[in-house]
Amino acid sequence: MSYKVNSNYAAIEDSIALFQPDILLPAQYFDTFRRNSFFEPEKTLMLAVLEDGLRCFQEHLAEATRRGKRLFREAEEWIFEYDSEWFFAFENICEVLGINPHYIRGQLLRWKEMKLAPPSKTKVHRLNLGQRRNKRWASP
Repeated sequence: MSYKVNSNYAAIEDSIALFQPDILLPAQYFDTFRRNSFFEPEKTLMLAVLEDGLRCFQEHLAEATRRGKRLFREAEEWIFEYDSEWFFAFENICEVLGINPHYIRGQLLRWKEMKLAPPSKTKVHRLNLGQRRNKRWASP
């Protein structure tokens, strides 16, 4: 009978322990912040790589020089390369930074098409309504 009382007591003690706060040392608490900040320099570097790739893509799109064409081609290949194992691949960087790579690619393609599209041949005529209005409704 004493065994049954002890087992009931242990079960009650276990259920009470579920609702008590965990004991956490300050060193354990601050270790979680140190672990998160450990990767911040790498994320900063990845963001700089991403910004440089996007800048090269946009600035050198219609470049006439060999260097400009090369920078654009390298940026375009890097951005539109799929399934790369390389740590600094476009998709890997986007994943680490929480950015959707497919969305970025789609927006870059639309931007590229707009920039390379021939200019529209429609003419824009500017109307000078200010003078006309003053003549028509001028007070006597």
